[in-house]
Amino acid sequence: MHRRSILPLLAASALPFGAQAQGWVPDRPIRLIAPFAAGGAADVVARFAAEGLAQVIGQQIIVENRTGAGGAVGTEFVVRARPDGYTLVTASQATHGITPVLTRLNFDPGTDTVPIANIAGVPAVLIVNNDLPIHSVADFIAYVRARPGQMAYGSAGIGSSTHMAMALLAQKAGLELNHAPYRGTAVAMPDLMAGRLGAITDNIPGALAFIRDGRVRALGVSTTARLGVLPDVPTIAETVPGYEVMNWYGISGPAGLPPAIVTTLHAAAQTLLARLAFRERLANQGMEALPMSVAEYDAYITRDRAQWAELARATGLRAD
Repeated sequence: MHRRSILPLLAASALPFGAQAQGWVPDRPIRLIAPFAAGGAADVVARFAAEGLAQVIGQQIIVENRTGAGGAVGTEFVVRARPDGYTLVTASQATHGITPVLTRLNFDPGTDTVPIANIAGVPAVLIVNNDLPIHSVADFIAYVRARPGQMAYGSAGIGSSTHMAMALLAQKAGLELNHAPYRGTAVAMPDLMAGRLGAITDNIPGALAFIRDGRVRALGVSTTARLGVLPDVPTIAETVPGYEVMNWYGISGPAGLPPAIVTTLHAAAQTLLARLAFRERLANQGMEALPMSVAEYDAYITRDRAQWAELARATGLRAD
């Protein structure tokens, strides 16, 4: 994080929270919907954020997993909720950037939700079953090319960030793979370890414990620089130039959310993101705090959606 981004947040965090927020004080628990399975990155970020924000605003925040359809099930639940600040969603690259360009939805997350705060950027990592004779990204490419269409890879669902991270790799490396969507990569992980799947491009928080315990093999990370949590794992871009994927997770609410509620929740998120302990907690999971204004967060979502729309056009990829 750049120093110029941190300093205003540190100044704000020195103020009492009530002096930063305006006009809304929650008087009962808030539900934060995580649209993917427990144990995955969306769930990890949701629970970190819920715990931290609850301390800031002085009200309990309950994480509720509602999975399916690349995050669309949980997101639509929030879209249909009353815009009173008590039902929010863990928005992500999947729910707001990818799924809308691949799937015909009954709603548009771009207009039917209100951005509140971005929380974390999350890199991905390419992992494979330990029994495969694959020890590098180059090995992976050679193995798949020699067996076109035979390797199955898991994802958190059609249109999920883990699906598109592998789709982008396949496009850039000229690979033919067999996609096996699950309701979350945490659900797919047992099949990877058992050999029913060959690979997953998973978000680092969901894969880190399995990598460190030696239950799966990490081949490459999706960032352009190596990561401190996996210092010995090269970047995928070292083998496939131009490859880069950074997932993101934030908080959004249903359209019609009053500005006073957005202001209060946004201020609480900035207070939390300014706390060193919270940033370190994210970093220990391979994640990066992403503080920004509401307008910046809105523009960030729009740019991300455009990127995946371009990939969908180039590959003809659709989820329906």
